[in-house]
Amino acid sequence: MFDFVRKHTRLFQFLLLILILPSFVLLGVEGYSRFMDGNNAAVATVGDRQITQAEWDAAQRDQQERMRQQSPNVDPKLFDTPEMRKNILENVLRERVMDVAVEKERRSLTDQQVHEIIRTDPQFAFLFDPSGGFKKEMLAAMGLTADGLFQRVRQGALSNQVLGPIATSALPTESSASLAFDAFLQQREVQFQRFDVKDFAATLKPTDADLEAFYKDTKISARFQQAETADIEYVVLDQGSLTANLTVNPTDVAEYYKQNANNYKAPEERRASHILVKLTPDMSAADKAKAKAKAEALLAEARKNPAGFAELAKKNSDDSGSAVRGGDLDFFGEGAMVKPFQDATFKLKEGEISDLVESEFGYHIIKLTAIRGGKVPALEEVRGQIEAALRKDMAQKRYTEIADEFGNTVYEQSDSLKPAADKFKLTIQKATVQRKPAADATGVLASTKLLDAVFSNDSLNNKRNTQAVETGSSQLVSARVVAHHPARVPDLADVKPAVTAAWVQQHATEAATKAGQARLAELQKGGDAKGLGEVITVSRAKPGGLPGKALDQVLRTDASKLPAYAGVDTGDGQYLVVRINKLLPRDPALIDPKRASDQYAQTWAAAEMMSFYGALKTQYKAAIKPAVLKSLAAPDAASAAAH
Repeated sequence: MFDFVRKHTRLFQFLLLILILPSFVLLGVEGYSRFMDGNNAAVATVGDRQITQAEWDAAQRDQQERMRQQSPNVDPKLFDTPEMRKNILENVLRERVMDVAVEKERRSLTDQQVHEIIRTDPQFAFLFDPSGGFKKEMLAAMGLTADGLFQRVRQGALSNQVLGPIATSALPTESSASLAFDAFLQQREVQFQRFDVKDFAATLKPTDADLEAFYKDTKISARFQQAETADIEYVVLDQGSLTANLTVNPTDVAEYYKQNANNYKAPEERRASHILVKLTPDMSAADKAKAKAKAEALLAEARKNPAGFAELAKKNSDDSGSAVRGGDLDFFGEGAMVKPFQDATFKLKEGEISDLVESEFGYHIIKLTAIRGGKVPALEEVRGQIEAALRKDMAQKRYTEIADEFGNTVYEQSDSLKPAADKFKLTIQKATVQRKPAADATGVLASTKLLDAVFSNDSLNNKRNTQAVETGSSQLVSARVVAHHPARVPDLADVKPAVTAAWVQQHATEAATKAGQARLAELQKGGDAKGLGEVITVSRAKPGGLPGKALDQVLRTDASKLPAYAGVDTGDGQYLVVRINKLLPRDPALIDPKRASDQYAQTWAAAEMMSFYGALKTQYKAAIKPAVLKSLAAPDAASAAAH
């Protein structure tokens, strides 16, 4: 069947990220550098070569831009987490290690070899136009130039030269794969008895003395600690804050239109219907002649009765997808159809029927039904767009001119933000913040840089304006602490209901665990199975309703002697006592031996490569600075302490 493939740019952009970048192993987001001095400070080293804060920041911005192009509405906070920053730095470090390995091993590729890789790899095919040149708009959509693509491909291919042989040297056997998957997917026939915390909680009534003693435990009272907060005022200088105060000169609009009118011209698209008489590669000359004769007869009939084209297509077209719509292919632009079809369609006038057009799919009879786009719009149609573009340019220029002045103003008049707000026509905004961004924080309040500045000693103790903090592209913020509220443990009376609930939960959990352990001991001594539930079969692939922690314990329990027993606190308000009655082989429906072997080989190869990369890091003395690792781990540690 003839299936016209449309060009979905966003889909192809996504495929480019998914298919190209991961195909080259170890290719490679704002700095996290309060503890360092300047953008030239080293955050990691490979031997005597340094990776600087500026390079780390640049890698983060590049990653952000690529992700924004793929998902314009993505939450910016996803880019500004310790985990993301660490991953970006690890990627940069990998690139440098591989660069050194390539250099030490004297590996190289000529431009012609790189070009051949791009030209022959099917996953790059959509980057080329019919003439063999790059589709610049496709590269631009990915944030790449032809040179940039060549550089990435060269780097990836050279890295593969280093790591590829290691991956192919992994020699897992079908028997080892089968053994591993048998262990992973083994099934066990079990029964279990629940001891639910809520059942025990219903009988517990703490006295005031119980609660006071409970709350005096610092580990308990720490759970109810109220977080440190600061009430702040802040002003934001960015293009958006400047644009509203800018007036565009009508003369400038007219001049801009004169020079750029063609940029507003919508690409010409054509709507056509067609009738296909299919050809196949194995057709004999006689069959091809019959097909052509059939097509010529249909063409004559279509020209004789143009109004009946749709009905003729429904009855005779071999393109079943469009035949049901009377041959209609909807609107399409240049590059969306095979070249012979496109060339013929774009030569037709509206309502005209083509001669026979032969393509790799067969003979086409084409009727052009509509044309849209391709015309330069009048000035009034695009005046709003032009004014917006000019305001944006003016705002960017104005921002560049006054950014330093803004920073000087908030610094020199540090006891208030009003002078800066008045001078630059900014709005003073208010918020209550913590040292780390709130889960629902957006915009500048999601910036760890700004919050670090807010909670600096000078800002907290002296109530001075923070320095102008860059919280985004062409965006500066200064804040001032109005009131600081240190972290504190509230009085018991203020949180008594919550403390009561915590006391009950803890004591009910202890009671449930004690009862469960007693039952477990009874069973292990030969007690009867009264209270155990129905027999079920469980595995890692089919947990059978068991919580993850319980399932893991059940599958880890020594079952060399049956029945075997296990007790586990599930962590979700239950203590389970489990009896293991029987061991069963893995369910063959879950994974076939060939697939298991392939997956095991891939995993083994990946492990071998990562191990070899670890050896390269050691050989070339590659490491992230301890202070950087400590700073990236600090938020996680603080979070863990809070819970």
